[in-house]
Amino acid sequence: MLTAPIPSNEPVRLATLRALRLLDTPGEEQFDRVTRVACRLFNVPIALVSLIDQNRQWFKSCIGLSVAETSRNISFCGHAILHDDVLVIPDARSDARFYDNPLVTGAPGIRFYAGQPLTASNGSKLGTLCVIDMQPREFRSDDRGLLRDLAQIVEREIAAIELATVDDLTLLANRRGFEALALQTLHVCKRLGRNASLLFFDLDSFKQINDTYGHAEGDRALMMFADALRAALRDSDVIGRLGGDEFVALLTDANDEETHRALQRLRETLAAANAGSTRSYEIRFSVGETPFDPERHQSVIDLLAESDGAMYAHKSKQRGDRSNR
Repeated sequence: MLTAPIPSNEPVRLATLRALRLLDTPGEEQFDRVTRVACRLFNVPIALVSLIDQNRQWFKSCIGLSVAETSRNISFCGHAILHDDVLVIPDARSDARFYDNPLVTGAPGIRFYAGQPLTASNGSKLGTLCVIDMQPREFRSDDRGLLRDLAQIVEREIAAIELATVDDLTLLANRRGFEALALQTLHVCKRLGRNASLLFFDLDSFKQINDTYGHAEGDRALMMFADALRAALRDSDVIGRLGGDEFVALLTDANDEETHRALQRLRETLAAANAGSTRSYEIRFSVGETPFDPERHQSVIDLLAESDGAMYAHKSKQRGDRSNR
């Protein structure tokens, strides 16, 4: 048996999953309806909405099994989330990854498996919609398309949950969403002994942009800065807009050198955007940086507060530098 590798963005993936607050919740009709339809359409005895937690796969919806979860290291879905498309196992007994898997050699005696990854808005693979049979079988291209369509229904339900934690303008996490994601990410970094660093941003002269060019232009400036953050930072970093012109980014597995490289990429990205813009203003920012220290930062709020103070110190210094020129 081959255990699935851990995805490269595992801290953010787990934080995204846990921020949804779906794990260990009661069954819900909008998910159960999809698994019932999957069983009928594919004529299989088992269909699952499976979410891959740190050490387990937990079933938000389960048709045909009497258990609510299994160990992650024996899960088929742990392999499926490493892919973008449907993972199909026509006969698990003939597959080197699964032929001696306890779920194949023992109950429920899996032979056939097809799982479509469920993707969150930030690209994290949270789990799968999968169908299972105790008989080997083929899965045609139109079957794959149908399973993708059903998975998209599940993804829309997940997206509706995510909307409560997303900023409408920039589509970054809002304060609530960022704090939830950051909390889970810091827990994972602490357990794994990984570095993390919080960057707290405030746009310089943003009020002047609003007052001079109007709020619509101010909104475009905010979206431009949000796009620059996405372009300059990594997929594994957690980015949010706290409100107004305040943005934050939690850099995972990042020491001082990587954090400084990330800030340099952001400055270069903004410089290119400013140079290519026809607007008569430039987007600039002040930033406060705080390395995560589990001993000093007991909560995300502690980390935000320290970074906020560092950002205002940086802003004051920049104002002083400009007035002395």
